[in-house]
Amino acid sequence: MDIIVAITLFILALLIGVEVIGKVPATLHTPLMSGANSIHGIVIVGVVIVAAHATSPLAWVFIFLAAVLGTMNVVGGYVVTDRMLEMFKSDKTKSNGKDAATNGKDK
Repeated sequence: MDIIVAITLFILALLIGVEVIGKVPATLHTPLMSGANSIHGIVIVGVVIVAAHATSPLAWVFIFLAAVLGTMNVVGGYVVTDRMLEMFKSDKTKSNGKDAATNGKDK
C-alpha cells in the first residue's frame, strides 16, 4: 500500500511541476534556472550524507549514479544560466570584449 501512495505522490508532483514550469514567462527562466541549480546542489549534499551510511555495493552504485547525475545537472545549469545572462549584457560590454579579442580590427 505504501508503494501506491508513493507512486501517486510522485505522479501528482510531476504533473504539478510540468504545469507550473509551463506557465513561466521567458523573462523568468534565468532566475528559475538559478533556483534549480541550488536545488541540485542540495541533492549533492544529500548524496554525501547518504554515502556515509551505505553498506552494500548496490547502494554505492546508486550513490555514484546520483552524484554523477546531480553534478551534471549543477554544472549544466550554471552553463545554461551563464549563456542566458550573456544575452542581457549591453552592446557596449559585448563590443569591448570583441575588440579585445580581435585587437580592434574588424573583418
